[in-house]
Amino acid sequence: MGERKGTNKYYPPDYDPKVGGLNKFLGTHALRERARKIHQGIIIIRFEMPYNIWCDGCKNHVGMGVRYNAEKTKVGMYYTTPVYQFKMKCHLCDNHYVIRADPANLDYVIISGARRQENRWDPTQNGQVVPETKETQKRLFDDSMFKLEHGSEDKSTSESAKPRLAKLFNRNEETWSDSYTANQKLRAEFRRKNCEQKGLEEKSRTLSKKSSLDIPLLEENEEDNRIARLLSMKPAKTSEENSVEIRARIVSECLLPSANFSRKRETVAVKILESDKPNLGVVLKRRPTAEEEADVKKAKTNVSLVGDYSSSGDSDC
Repeated sequence: MGERKGTNKYYPPDYDPKVGGLNKFLGTHALRERARKIHQGIIIIRFEMPYNIWCDGCKNHVGMGVRYNAEKTKVGMYYTTPVYQFKMKCHLCDNHYVIRADPANLDYVIISGARRQENRWDPTQNGQVVPETKETQKRLFDDSMFKLEHGSEDKSTSESAKPRLAKLFNRNEETWSDSYTANQKLRAEFRRKNCEQKGLEEKSRTLSKKSSLDIPLLEENEEDNRIARLLSMKPAKTSEENSVEIRARIVSECLLPSANFSRKRETVAVKILESDKPNLGVVLKRRPTAEEEADVKKAKTNVSLVGDYSSSGDSDC
Protein backbone atom coordinates (compact mmCIF):
# COMPACT_ATOMS: atom_id res chain seq x y z
CA MET A 1 0.00 0.00 0.00
CA GLY A 2 2.87 2.37 0.70
CA GLU A 3 4.33 1.87 -2.74
CA ARG A 4 0.98 2.73 -4.35
CA LYS A 5 0.86 6.03 -2.50
CA GLY A 6 4.21 7.09 -3.94
CA THR A 7 3.38 6.00 -7.47
CA ASN A 8 0.69 8.27 -8.90
CA LYS A 9 -0.02 9.91 -12.19
CA TYR A 10 0.12 13.48 -10.99
CA TYR A 11 3.35 15.43 -11.42
CA PRO A 12 3.51 19.02 -10.19
CA PRO A 13 4.38 21.78 -12.69
CA ASP A 14 7.76 22.43 -11.07
CA TYR A 15 8.80 18.75 -11.30
CA ASP A 16 12.33 18.30 -12.71
CA PRO A 17 13.05 14.81 -14.14
CA LYS A 18 16.76 15.38 -13.60
CA VAL A 19 16.26 15.13 -9.84
CA GLY A 20 15.05 11.54 -10.13
CA GLY A 21 11.77 9.89 -9.16
CA LEU A 22 8.80 11.66 -7.71
CA ASN A 23 9.53 10.45 -4.16
CA LYS A 24 13.05 11.88 -4.35
CA PHE A 25 11.71 15.13 -5.76
CA LEU A 26 9.16 15.45 -2.94
CA GLY A 27 11.64 14.25 -0.31
CA THR A 28 9.47 11.37 0.85
CA HIS A 29 9.91 7.62 1.13
CA ALA A 30 7.80 5.09 -0.70
CA LEU A 31 6.64 3.64 2.67
CA ARG A 32 5.72 7.08 4.03
CA GLU A 33 5.05 6.91 7.77
CA ARG A 34 6.21 3.32 8.00
CA ALA A 35 9.74 4.45 7.14
CA ARG A 36 10.02 7.26 9.68
CA LYS A 37 12.73 5.31 11.58
CA ILE A 38 14.53 3.92 8.58
CA HIS A 39 17.66 5.92 9.48
CA GLN A 40 17.84 3.71 12.61
CA GLY A 41 17.44 0.52 10.60
CA ILE A 42 13.78 0.14 11.66
CA ILE A 43 10.80 -0.36 9.37
CA ILE A 44 7.19 -0.44 10.58
CA ILE A 45 5.42 -3.55 9.32
CA ARG A 46 2.17 -5.36 10.02
CA PHE A 47 3.05 -8.30 12.29
CA GLU A 48 0.69 -11.19 13.07
CA MET A 49 1.07 -13.03 16.40
CA PRO A 50 2.36 -16.53 15.56
CA TYR A 51 0.94 -18.25 18.67
CA ASN A 52 -1.03 -17.62 21.87
CA ILE A 53 0.76 -15.57 24.52
CA TRP A 54 0.20 -14.08 27.98
CA CYS A 55 1.06 -10.40 28.41
CA ASP A 56 3.43 -9.71 31.33
CA GLY A 57 2.02 -6.21 31.78
CA CYS A 58 -1.75 -6.68 32.08
CA LYS A 59 -1.70 -10.52 32.43
CA ASN A 60 -4.28 -10.83 29.63
CA HIS A 61 -4.39 -13.46 26.94
CA VAL A 62 -3.49 -12.48 23.37
CA GLY A 63 -4.62 -14.96 20.76
CA MET A 64 -2.79 -16.22 17.74
CA GLY A 65 -3.44 -14.10 14.65
CA VAL A 66 -3.81 -10.72 16.39
CA ARG A 67 -2.07 -8.07 14.28
CA TYR A 68 0.17 -5.24 15.43
CA ASN A 69 2.23 -2.44 13.93
CA ALA A 70 5.69 -3.76 14.79
CA GLU A 71 9.17 -2.30 14.44
CA LYS A 72 11.21 -4.67 12.31
CA THR A 73 14.96 -4.72 12.92
CA LYS A 74 17.73 -6.91 11.58
CA VAL A 75 19.76 -8.30 14.51
CA GLY A 76 21.94 -10.99 12.92
CA MET A 77 22.39 -13.74 10.36
CA TYR A 78 21.79 -17.48 10.40
CA TYR A 79 24.17 -18.59 7.65
CA THR A 80 22.76 -16.63 4.70
CA THR A 81 19.31 -16.01 6.28
CA PRO A 82 18.79 -12.70 8.11
CA VAL A 83 17.42 -12.82 11.64
CA TYR A 84 14.78 -10.19 12.36
CA GLN A 85 13.43 -8.85 15.64
CA PHE A 86 9.96 -7.36 16.09
CA LYS A 87 8.88 -4.92 18.79
CA MET A 88 5.21 -4.05 19.29
CA LYS A 89 2.96 -2.51 21.94
CA CYS A 90 0.15 -4.41 23.65
CA HIS A 91 -3.30 -3.19 22.64
CA LEU A 92 -4.56 -3.62 26.23
CA CYS A 93 -1.79 -1.88 28.20
CA ASP A 94 1.50 0.00 27.78
CA ASN A 95 3.64 -3.14 27.76
CA HIS A 96 5.85 -3.94 24.74
CA TYR A 97 6.58 -7.36 23.27
CA VAL A 98 9.92 -8.26 21.72
CA ILE A 99 9.82 -11.33 19.47
CA ARG A 100 12.72 -12.67 17.40
CA ALA A 101 12.67 -15.03 14.46
CA ASP A 102 14.40 -18.41 14.86
CA PRO A 103 15.27 -19.72 11.37
CA ALA A 104 17.14 -22.71 12.80
CA ASN A 105 13.95 -24.16 14.34
CA LEU A 106 11.45 -22.51 11.98
CA ASP A 107 9.85 -20.73 14.93
CA TYR A 108 9.61 -17.42 16.83
CA VAL A 109 11.15 -16.80 20.27
CA ILE A 110 9.81 -14.32 22.83
CA ILE A 111 12.65 -12.15 24.13
CA SER A 112 10.73 -10.03 26.65
CA GLY A 113 7.32 -8.65 27.55
CA ALA A 114 5.27 -11.87 27.30
CA ARG A 115 5.32 -15.61 27.80
CA ARG A 116 4.14 -18.31 25.46
CA GLN A 117 1.07 -20.41 26.12
CA GLU A 118 2.37 -23.95 25.86
CA ASN A 119 0.29 -25.94 23.41
CA ARG A 120 3.15 -27.91 21.92
CA TRP A 121 3.33 -31.70 21.98
CA ASP A 122 5.09 -34.56 20.26
CA PRO A 123 3.05 -35.36 17.12
CA THR A 124 4.34 -38.93 17.05
CA GLN A 125 2.61 -39.69 20.38
CA ASN A 126 -0.93 -39.01 19.12
CA GLY A 127 -0.63 -40.66 15.73
CA GLN A 128 -0.12 -37.56 13.61
CA VAL A 129 1.64 -37.71 10.27
CA VAL A 130 5.07 -36.18 10.75
CA PRO A 131 7.06 -34.86 7.78
CA GLU A 132 10.26 -36.74 7.10
CA THR A 133 13.54 -35.17 8.12
CA LYS A 134 16.16 -34.25 5.57
CA GLU A 135 18.33 -37.22 6.55
CA THR A 136 15.42 -39.62 6.01
CA GLN A 137 14.56 -38.03 2.68
CA LYS A 138 18.15 -38.38 1.59
CA ARG A 139 18.25 -42.06 2.55
CA LEU A 140 14.96 -42.67 0.74
CA PHE A 141 16.48 -41.20 -2.41
CA ASP A 142 19.82 -43.03 -2.19
CA ASP A 143 19.08 -46.34 -0.40
CA SER A 144 16.60 -48.63 -2.21
CA MET A 145 16.48 -51.17 0.64
CA PHE A 146 15.70 -48.45 3.19
CA LYS A 147 12.98 -47.14 0.88
CA LEU A 148 11.40 -50.61 0.68
CA GLU A 149 11.49 -51.08 4.46
CA HIS A 150 10.11 -47.60 5.03
CA GLY A 151 7.25 -48.27 2.63
CA SER A 152 6.32 -51.56 4.33
CA GLU A 153 6.29 -49.82 7.74
CA ASP A 154 3.98 -47.11 6.41
CA LYS A 155 1.60 -49.74 5.04
CA SER A 156 1.48 -51.62 8.35
CA THR A 157 0.86 -48.36 10.22
CA SER A 158 -1.96 -47.50 7.81
CA GLU A 159 -3.60 -50.91 8.24
CA SER A 160 -3.43 -50.74 12.05
CA ALA A 161 -4.94 -47.22 12.05
CA LYS A 162 -7.92 -48.10 9.83
CA PRO A 163 -10.21 -49.44 12.63
CA ARG A 164 -9.54 -46.41 14.81
CA LEU A 165 -10.17 -44.01 11.93
CA ALA A 166 -13.39 -45.81 11.03
CA LYS A 167 -14.57 -45.57 14.65
CA LEU A 168 -13.82 -41.85 14.76
CA PHE A 169 -15.57 -41.31 11.45
CA ASN A 170 -18.71 -43.14 12.62
CA ARG A 171 -18.73 -41.22 15.87
CA ASN A 172 -18.47 -37.94 14.00
CA GLU A 173 -21.30 -38.95 11.70
CA GLU A 174 -23.54 -39.89 14.65
CA THR A 175 -22.82 -36.64 16.45
CA TRP A 176 -23.18 -34.24 13.54
CA SER A 177 -25.69 -36.09 11.37
CA ASP A 178 -28.37 -33.67 12.59
CA SER A 179 -26.52 -30.35 12.60
CA TYR A 180 -29.52 -28.39 13.89
CA THR A 181 -29.91 -30.56 17.02
CA ALA A 182 -26.16 -30.56 17.69
CA ASN A 183 -26.02 -26.78 17.32
CA GLN A 184 -29.02 -26.40 19.60
CA LYS A 185 -27.37 -28.50 22.33
CA LEU A 186 -24.14 -26.54 22.09
CA ARG A 187 -25.90 -23.19 22.28
CA ALA A 188 -27.93 -24.37 25.31
CA GLU A 189 -24.72 -25.45 27.04
CA PHE A 190 -23.06 -22.12 26.24
CA ARG A 191 -26.07 -20.19 27.59
CA ARG A 192 -26.02 -22.21 30.82
CA LYS A 193 -22.32 -21.57 31.38
CA ASN A 194 -22.78 -17.91 30.53
CA CYS A 195 -25.57 -17.57 33.13
CA GLU A 196 -23.41 -19.29 35.76
CA GLN A 197 -20.49 -17.01 34.96
CA LYS A 198 -22.67 -13.90 35.21
CA GLY A 199 -24.06 -15.09 38.54
CA LEU A 200 -20.56 -15.61 39.96
CA GLU A 201 -19.45 -12.20 38.70
CA GLU A 202 -22.48 -10.52 40.28
CA LYS A 203 -21.85 -12.30 43.59
CA SER A 204 -18.18 -11.32 43.50
CA ARG A 205 -19.09 -7.71 42.67
CA THR A 206 -21.57 -7.55 45.56
CA LEU A 207 -19.07 -9.03 48.01
CA SER A 208 -16.33 -6.65 46.85
CA LYS A 209 -18.63 -3.67 47.24
CA LYS A 210 -19.74 -4.82 50.71
CA SER A 211 -16.14 -5.38 51.88
CA SER A 212 -14.75 -2.28 50.08
CA LEU A 213 -12.30 -4.35 48.05
CA ASP A 214 -10.85 -3.33 44.69
CA ILE A 215 -9.22 -6.66 43.83
CA PRO A 216 -10.69 -9.48 41.74
CA LEU A 217 -12.09 -12.35 43.82
CA LEU A 218 -11.59 -15.98 42.89
CA GLU A 219 -14.02 -18.85 43.39
CA GLU A 220 -14.14 -20.61 46.74
CA ASN A 221 -12.85 -24.13 47.18
CA GLU A 222 -12.56 -26.57 50.07
CA GLU A 223 -8.79 -26.21 50.36
CA ASP A 224 -9.03 -22.44 50.85
CA ASN A 225 -11.70 -22.89 53.53
CA ARG A 226 -9.56 -25.42 55.38
CA ILE A 227 -6.49 -23.16 55.33
CA ALA A 228 -8.59 -20.19 56.52
CA ARG A 229 -9.89 -22.23 59.49
CA LEU A 230 -6.34 -23.25 60.41
CA LEU A 231 -5.10 -19.65 60.19
CA SER A 232 -7.91 -18.37 62.42
CA MET A 233 -7.17 -21.14 64.98
CA LYS A 234 -10.88 -21.97 65.07
CA PRO A 235 -11.30 -25.30 63.32
CA ALA A 236 -14.94 -25.45 62.29
CA LYS A 237 -16.88 -28.71 62.03
CA THR A 238 -19.74 -29.70 59.85
CA SER A 239 -23.28 -30.24 61.20
CA GLU A 240 -22.89 -34.01 60.83
CA GLU A 241 -19.69 -34.04 62.87
CA ASN A 242 -21.29 -31.91 65.58
CA SER A 243 -24.33 -34.23 65.72
CA VAL A 244 -22.14 -37.33 66.10
CA GLU A 245 -20.13 -35.69 68.88
CA ILE A 246 -23.22 -34.54 70.81
CA ARG A 247 -24.84 -37.99 70.50
CA ALA A 248 -21.69 -39.72 71.80
CA ARG A 249 -21.52 -37.35 74.76
CA ILE A 250 -25.18 -37.94 75.68
CA VAL A 251 -24.75 -41.73 75.50
CA SER A 252 -21.64 -41.65 77.69
CA GLU A 253 -23.18 -39.45 80.39
CA CYS A 254 -24.48 -41.09 83.58
CA LEU A 255 -28.21 -40.83 84.37
CA LEU A 256 -27.51 -40.56 88.13
CA PRO A 257 -24.61 -38.14 88.51
CA SER A 258 -22.17 -38.88 91.29
CA ALA A 259 -19.41 -36.86 92.80
CA ASN A 260 -16.89 -39.62 92.13
CA PHE A 261 -17.99 -40.15 88.46
CA SER A 262 -15.56 -39.24 85.70
CA ARG A 263 -14.99 -40.13 82.05
CA LYS A 264 -11.66 -41.77 82.90
CA ARG A 265 -13.22 -44.14 85.46
CA GLU A 266 -15.97 -45.02 83.00
CA THR A 267 -13.42 -45.92 80.31
CA VAL A 268 -11.47 -48.13 82.74
CA ALA A 269 -14.66 -49.91 83.89
CA VAL A 270 -15.79 -50.57 80.31
CA LYS A 271 -12.41 -52.07 79.43
CA ILE A 272 -12.54 -54.38 82.48
CA LEU A 273 -16.08 -55.57 81.72
CA GLU A 274 -15.36 -56.19 78.03
CA SER A 275 -12.28 -58.32 78.76
CA ASP A 276 -12.48 -62.15 78.65
CA LYS A 277 -11.45 -62.58 82.32
CA PRO A 278 -12.34 -59.44 84.13
CA ASN A 279 -10.00 -58.75 87.01
CA LEU A 280 -12.11 -57.09 89.66
CA GLY A 281 -9.19 -56.93 92.06
CA VAL A 282 -9.07 -57.69 95.82
CA VAL A 283 -11.77 -56.15 98.02
CA LEU A 284 -10.08 -54.61 101.06
CA LYS A 285 -11.96 -53.86 104.30
CA ARG A 286 -11.63 -50.28 105.29
CA ARG A 287 -10.55 -49.61 108.87
CA PRO A 288 -13.15 -47.45 110.70
CA THR A 289 -12.13 -44.09 112.05
CA ALA A 290 -12.17 -43.08 115.74
CA GLU A 291 -15.41 -41.10 115.37
CA GLU A 292 -17.15 -44.08 113.70
CA GLU A 293 -16.01 -46.39 116.58
CA ALA A 294 -17.37 -43.95 119.17
CA ASP A 295 -20.72 -43.79 117.39
CA VAL A 296 -20.94 -47.59 117.34
CA LYS A 297 -20.29 -47.85 121.10
CA LYS A 298 -22.85 -45.18 121.84
CA ALA A 299 -25.45 -46.99 119.77
CA LYS A 300 -24.84 -50.26 121.68
CA THR A 301 -25.40 -48.65 125.08
CA ASN A 302 -28.71 -47.05 124.05
CA VAL A 303 -30.30 -50.26 122.71
CA SER A 304 -33.34 -51.45 124.77
CA LEU A 305 -34.12 -55.15 124.61
CA VAL A 306 -37.85 -55.78 124.30
CA GLY A 307 -39.08 -58.63 126.58
CA ASP A 308 -36.20 -58.35 129.10
CA TYR A 309 -37.88 -59.97 132.08
CA SER A 310 -34.89 -59.77 134.39
CA SER A 311 -35.66 -56.13 135.11
CA SER A 312 -39.26 -56.81 136.20
CA GLY A 313 -40.22 -57.75 139.79
CA ASP A 314 -43.41 -59.60 138.87
CA SER A 315 -43.38 -63.35 138.38
CA ASP A 316 -45.98 -65.71 137.13
CA CYS A 317 -44.71 -68.54 139.27
